[in-house]
Formats: sequence, C-alpha cells, structure tokens
Amino acid sequence: MEWGSAGIYIGLVIAMAVGMLVASRLLGPRRPRPAKDAAYDCGVEPIGSPRERFSVHFYLVAILFILFDIETVFLIPWAVLYRKLGVPGLVEVGIFVAVLGFGLLYVLKRRALEWE
Repeated sequence: MEWGSAGIYIGLVIAMAVGMLVASRLLGPRRPRPAKDAAYDCGVEPIGSPRERFSVHFYLVAILFILFDIETVFLIPWAVLYRKLGVPGLVEVGIFVAVLGFGLLYVLKRRALEWE
C-alpha cells in the first residue's frame, strides 16, 4: 500500500469521526436534569465521598498480585516447549520458580498479605 493511499484513508477516518461527533452534538437532544448528573450505582444512593483514599496495603497487595500473576506469562512458553528445551530448560525454570518461591516466602514472613 502506498503512503498516499494510506494518508487518504487516515484522513477519511478522522473526517468521519469528527463528522459523527459534530452531527451528534448538533442533532442530539439535550435535556439536562439534576437526576442525570447524579451518581448511580446499582440503584443505591452514594454514601460518603467518591474521593476516599485507599490504604497503602491495598496497593501493596495489588502489586504483589500482579507480580505473582505475571509469572504465568513466563511459564506458558516453557510449558509449550518443555520437550524441546530439555534438561537445561528445566533447570532454568527451576531457578526461576525458586526465586519466585523465595519472594513469596519473604512476603508471607513480612505478613504483607494479611489484612489488619
């Protein structure tokens, strides 16, 4: 595909998007009401401030979850190719899992996953 035709295509896509937004703004009904601006959460009136701060512990647990969840992304390719990798691949994955295991033991020892 030539750059000229790609540029025309991108220009048409942007023009259509802008055109739809403008048409929606000009032709769409506008009936502002206080009920439309109010927060709606499962039919229950909101309680408290929406700007409530989360505990640092919440973020710590979230980061630990992501850390130990991402390990599966690294284990899946090994699981697919474990026969081709042979014993050296098994040793490398064993080291990887051991490092993660020591990390998990450290987190458990520090009681980072306990809610207090």
